[in-house]
Amino acid sequence: MAVNSEQLTMSYEFFLKVENLNVNYGAIRALKGISFNVAKGEIITLIGANGAGKSTTLHAISNIIRKAQGSVIFDGTDITAMRPDKIVMSGLVQVPEGRRVFANLSVRDNLEMGAYTRRDPIRQDMEKVFTIFPRLKERARQISGTLSGGEQQMLAMGRALMARPRLLLLDEPSMGLAPILVDEIFSVIKDINESGTTVLLVEQNAYKALSLASRGYILETGEIVKHGKASDLLKDEAVKAAYLGG
Repeated sequence: MAVNSEQLTMSYEFFLKVENLNVNYGAIRALKGISFNVAKGEIITLIGANGAGKSTTLHAISNIIRKAQGSVIFDGTDITAMRPDKIVMSGLVQVPEGRRVFANLSVRDNLEMGAYTRRDPIRQDMEKVFTIFPRLKERARQISGTLSGGEQQMLAMGRALMARPRLLLLDEPSMGLAPILVDEIFSVIKDINESGTTVLLVEQNAYKALSLASRGYILETGEIVKHGKASDLLKDEAVKAAYLGG
């Protein structure tokens, strides 16, 4: 049975509030009235199997796909029907699954594209990204399509940081990466959060995600079936059996 919105209500003010979110793909109900919240400064993770609705949730929040029902409130503003570029300008920025870098553009050009909604100088932000990801600085003039998978993930995250996000949505950042690179990416996510950016993380690597997050939500076939402190979910026998390998 899915958890209802009343069960998800907590006692502190939320930075992101998602209520009764429904998304349909034709006759298929991809999201079935999910509700959850993110407080400022948190790392929250959504975990679940392929097809559970994790990426659809992020796309619906960013208004990349149409919602059948529900609302999204970000920092006190209703962004449910807001244009995606305006959502980015408000400070909510998504790093898509599969990196989606501009393969024919250089690393530097990709980073500049991340700042397309801004009209202020970006040099300082570019240097900050190069500090976080030194390999991107080394490859600043390299065509992005020739980067490794790990480097492209760094670029996708760096491109999002160029928009100065206050809330960063990360969609499967560890997908297809070697374990050593997964550790590096998760270390960067922690650093980004500690520097003041709230994070909503979608991730199939449930152990890494729950080890990093403060709270987690479990999605199954478009419904939230369990939620709680990440440390409690790591010890939950049902979660361990389904997502943690024992």
